[in-house]
Parts: sequence; structure tokens; C-alpha cells
Amino acid sequence: MEEKVKILLCEDDENLGMLLREFLQAKGFNADLCSDGERGYKAFLKGQYDLCVLDVMMPKKDGFTLAQEIRNVNADVPIIFLTAKTLKDDVLEGFKIGADDYITKPFSMEELVSRIGAILRRVRGKKDREITMYRLGKYTFDTQKQTLIADGKSQKLTTKESELLSLLCSHANDILERNFALKSIWIDDNYFNARSMDVYITKLRKHLKGDPSVEIINIHGKGYKLIAPDASDEVVPQL
Repeated sequence: MEEKVKILLCEDDENLGMLLREFLQAKGFNADLCSDGERGYKAFLKGQYDLCVLDVMMPKKDGFTLAQEIRNVNADVPIIFLTAKTLKDDVLEGFKIGADDYITKPFSMEELVSRIGAILRRVRGKKDREITMYRLGKYTFDTQKQTLIADGKSQKLTTKESELLSLLCSHANDILERNFALKSIWIDDNYFNARSMDVYITKLRKHLKGDPSVEIINIHGKGYKLIAPDASDEVVPQL
């Protein structure tokens, strides 16, 4: 059975929020409802969401701020803004942050579901062309073969090493949130998994030590950053 699409829904209007959640669930989605931006961010860090639907005007933390924080954790998760605002500057601000869509209130729930479906189809189409090669300084990382190549020599990585390096590469020269990495690879962010990830970070540092311009640094209280001045990726179409 195909796993349900998981949606983070942040809406401070209690009645509208509950209606939206029930409607999305009736349409086959798995939807979690949060009533303010702070709760929304905490939920995002704990869960693995396929898409976020964020109200702009929320207490404690507005939708734009929440979206920016979500983007710092996951640059790719689709975001739809819900808002009563129709000013051009507000719409532009939403897309500048990285919104995939922008729906003004009042709106049809069927329209929301239709737009969610369109975004998910676009995202799935993109995944059919997944990045399989990363270039980090003098290294070439093949995510499919799980190999790190430099100076004509190939180093075979374990599955965990490869998964962690892929995450770091997708966030190259940016912060990879510790909790997000743990949830993505180890599913649970408990103490033992956290220690395990530290061990794998150490292993990856040893694999990359041949190029001084490439390093993995700790960002205190946040996570890790892969420093790779010449980082690039290559999309290899899937046959």
C-alpha cells in the first residue's frame, strides 16, 4: 500500500483549521494541524512532511518567518501560503521566500487539493531525475554506487555514510540541522542514534581529508555544515 502524503497544516483560525484538516484527511492525506508558527516549526522538526500549508497571519511566529526557518532545514519541501492578504508586495514576499503556491482567502477546499496535487506531481517528476553525482573539490561522489572518487582512487562508502554525505551535499555550504538529519536517516533522534551519527561524521571527515578545501564543521547547537567552495551537482536522467 502506498504511504499517505504527510502535510503540515498551520492555521490559527480554529474552525477553518479543523475543517481543512478533516477535508484533507477525507481526501486521503495525513494532515497535522498547528495553531501557531512556533508549534508549526517544532512539528516540522519532529516529523517528515511532504508538503506544508501555512497561514501567513499567525500568532507567535507568522507564516513568512516559519517558511524561512523551514527552508533553512529543508530547502526542497513544497510550501503553500494561505492568506487574506492580496497586496502585490505580500505575494512577492511569499514567492521570494520560496513558496510553491499562494492562495488567498476565501478559497475552495477543492481548489487547495487540486493545487496540492499539481505540486506533488511536479515534485515527483523532479525526483525521476534525481541527482546522482556530486563534485566536492577534487572528489566525485556517486550516490548510486556509493563511491567517493579522487586521484583515480575509489572509496566504497557504507549505506549510512552515503546517505549522510548525500544530505550534507544537498545542503553544501549551508547548515544541515542535526534533528533533520537524524529523522531523515535514523528515523529517531534519540541519544544513541545521535552518537551514531557523530561516528559517521568522523568517518566522512577522514574520507575527505585529502582536500583541505573540503571539510565538515560543527555548528554549535544546530548541526553541521559541509564546506566545499567548488561544490556542484550533476543530474543524471533515470532510464
